[in-house]
Amino acid sequence: MTKIDSCRSCKYEKLQHVLSLGNMPLANALVSKEKLNEVNQTYPLELVFCPNCSLVQIDETVDPEVLFNEYLYFSSYSETMLKHSKALVDKLVTLRNLSKNNLVIEVASNDGYLLQYFKPYDVPVLGIEPAENIAKVAEEKGIPTLCAFFNAKTANKLKLEGKKADTIIGNNILAHVAGLNDFAEGVRILLRENGIAIFEFPYVKEMIDKNEFDTIYHEHLCYYSLTSVSNLFKNHGMKIVDVEQTAIHGGSLRIWATLQDSSEKFSSRAEELMKEESQTGLNQLQYYKDFAEKVKKLGKDLKNMVVSLKNEGKSIAAYGAAAKGCILLNYSGIGKDLINFVVDRNPHKQGLYMPGNHIPIHPTGKINEEKPDYLLILAWNFANEIMNQQKLHKKNGGKFIIPIPEVKVV
Repeated sequence: MTKIDSCRSCKYEKLQHVLSLGNMPLANALVSKEKLNEVNQTYPLELVFCPNCSLVQIDETVDPEVLFNEYLYFSSYSETMLKHSKALVDKLVTLRNLSKNNLVIEVASNDGYLLQYFKPYDVPVLGIEPAENIAKVAEEKGIPTLCAFFNAKTANKLKLEGKKADTIIGNNILAHVAGLNDFAEGVRILLRENGIAIFEFPYVKEMIDKNEFDTIYHEHLCYYSLTSVSNLFKNHGMKIVDVEQTAIHGGSLRIWATLQDSSEKFSSRAEELMKEESQTGLNQLQYYKDFAEKVKKLGKDLKNMVVSLKNEGKSIAAYGAAAKGCILLNYSGIGKDLINFVVDRNPHKQGLYMPGNHIPIHPTGKINEEKPDYLLILAWNFANEIMNQQKLHKKNGGKFIIPIPEVKVV
């Protein structure tokens, strides 16, 4: 693990402290039965703010090879994510008039969850995915995938092979990148003259306003506003010409970026949101000051509710062996003495145990077998999807606990 001494984007050295979550296990480092007796390694989780370029970030970096070479998050297990991705592809094909003469490249393409939707349009695609196990799944689906980390070196290699992109897509990747400038330079190198780069990421304003502190973990190095991401791309000869706000992942931004000399015009949405951020104070430390107190209160409220229900003799299970669930449970001090089990649709996670607290992970059918009184939705960003899937739980008299933005029972 490496502690940074300057901003990941602009290299400004006087970073300002926002929040400490203490020492946390790696949120996606699920534990096998054979390793239950081993002590999980934990790492500091501190959130800081750069007053120079407005980037919110954590101040430690875990080696990406440790985090991503073998990864267990498969985007295709979320129906919400699939619908969201298909809608973007349909929109892109129409707006950009994409055809067999174009090339679409997705960085951090996961298991081909998005690129598969270009197939009916006969648009050539290439995925770039560093996790070997996930890249293999994409290839098996017929999605050409380069197993590599994306950076300027990877971009230059593809450029020499004649693979410059008309469209570059990156969903939930910018938050994971340690070498931001190397990454942004790679985008500039790989993008055709009139091409478009589309990146989607959780919006830091939503994270602060809705108390989504469990989205802070070691894989998520950066938390962006339009201001901070615009500063990053501007330093690499690019401009953000449009922005959309989406509901996915608790509230995200989708930016549309081009080369600086592109003929694309700025949209009023981009100008208005940049102005709104300035007026709201997203470029000032004061905006983030109360976040730490809100986080402490939520952690206590959730722990108190779970303990109270347990004392009443109620049984509690959890849904979603997600990274945010690891942070939420460990920060709140909730372990296997309070939560009987966690369920997840992803078979690659079933049979493993949550990091830190070692709560067992089972298939979703376990809910109907055990009939817990309460189901704590750890993957709260997909709460509606989950509650819709678990109608039988509700029919059996079960209730749901949604922890974010404040603890409530449904």
